[in-house]
Amino acid sequence: MGERPIARDLRIRGRVQGVFYRATLQREALARGVTGWVSNEYDGSVRAHVEGAADAVAGLVAWAREGPPHARVDAVDEADADPEGSADFEVR
Repeated sequence: MGERPIARDLRIRGRVQGVFYRATLQREALARGVTGWVSNEYDGSVRAHVEGAADAVAGLVAWAREGPPHARVDAVDEADADPEGSADFEVR
């Protein structure tokens, strides 16, 4: 019997648009077996819903706090969420 998936909603603030944050988050998620989505917000932040095994989600959230090389992450707001049952990781 497999581990029950967990989910987190993230809001990432800083210089996170125009620096390949979404595409790199997608690549990192897929490498960890995490599903969900990521999107740009009008206020310059990035939102993401991530779900999967607890250790994989925790690893992705830790990565999100650093981001890709050209990003500057000032804050990551993290909240528990209900899994949506995503089958892939989508850039919106």
